[in-house]
Amino acid sequence: MSYLKITLSCLVMATHLLSLTFVTEVVAVNVISSEDELPQARKDQLTHIVQQDCGSCHGMTLKGGLGPALLPENLEGKPVLFLQHTILYGRTGTAMPPWKTLLTEQEALWISQQLKAGKIAKP
Repeated sequence: MSYLKITLSCLVMATHLLSLTFVTEVVAVNVISSEDELPQARKDQLTHIVQQDCGSCHGMTLKGGLGPALLPENLEGKPVLFLQHTILYGRTGTAMPPWKTLLTEQEALWISQQLKAGKIAKP
């Protein structure tokens, strides 16, 4: 294969990957901006779940325990979608279980957003 063909193949592949990244980002923005779909009653339930169930490992004030702290300063640099994925699928090799059988993607996303914003942790 000539140098030109290899370069063109790489260019085509890079363009394809960039288009996939762009589509993923657009979809992610649409999902993140749709948090209003959850009724207030469910948001209250999710807040209780995080404070009680997640708090049993992450500390009742979410300042850490068996699991790491879930305060905004501890989650800095971690994308909301990373947190959502962690909630849904757990962390292999750790005590973090998957919650996908109990929470929807939208609910896990809402929890992630609230944790990043510091709106769930008890004072």
